[in-house]
Parts: sequence; C-alpha cells; structure tokens
Amino acid sequence: MENFTPITSLIGGLLIGISASILVLFMGKIAGISGIAASLLQFKNVAKGQHMWRLLFIAGLLISSHVYELFAPLPDSEISASTSTLIIAGLLVGFGTKMSAGCTSGHGVCGLSRLSLRSLIATLCFMCTGFVLCYLLLHAF
Repeated sequence: MENFTPITSLIGGLLIGISASILVLFMGKIAGISGIAASLLQFKNVAKGQHMWRLLFIAGLLISSHVYELFAPLPDSEISASTSTLIIAGLLVGFGTKMSAGCTSGHGVCGLSRLSLRSLIATLCFMCTGFVLCYLLLHAF
C-alpha cells in the first residue's frame, strides 16, 4: 500500500476537473489532449485566434510536473522499455486515438461528464484493453 495516495489523487482529480470545466465553460472547448495537439499541427484548418490557448494548454501540461516539484518530490520512475518499443507503443496510442475519435482525457474526463454514450464505450474499451494487456504482460509472458 505504499503507492496508495488518496489525498494527492483527490487534489489531482479536482484540478483536472476544474481545468476541464473552465475550458468548456469559458471557451466552449473539450479538454481532449489529442484534439488540442492535433489542431496545433493543422495551422490552416484552425480558426484565427485559436492557437494561443492551445499552446498555453500544452505548455501547462509540460510545466506542471516542475510546479509540482516545488511542493513535493517527484516519484521515482524508470523506463525499462527499449526505444523501439516506446515508438511502437506511441504509434499504437496514436492509431487508437484516431480510431476512437479522441483520447482518454477527451472521452474519460470530458465525455463521461457530459453523459456521452460514445465516450462511455470508448473509455470501457480503453480500460478493458489496458487491464487485459497488463495482466498478460505481467502474468502470462
């Protein structure tokens, strides 16, 4: 139970919920990371004035761990996968995101809060696939 962190998990969840709510209430936009990042790469297809908030959103994601580190030490992490495995995993995530028309943040956080059936099905698929693969990789192979 050393990784049981209900207080920090609750705070993190509240911050995610608040930020997603602010984005939808004030901008009318869904906080789906894949959609925000993809639109930054499509300069011609995005309405004028829509790049800055997207850049700031992505910048906030990138600097958030540094802000967290000001208050508490970051947990130790170790990546034991090879570079080729990480590239393949990233491509699979990108393919799944495109296939499901959104990512876990868009469907799992924003879609479920809007009671979207499509988001419920997508989130169940994400989670079930993750559970099965983790079990197989940790116990069957």
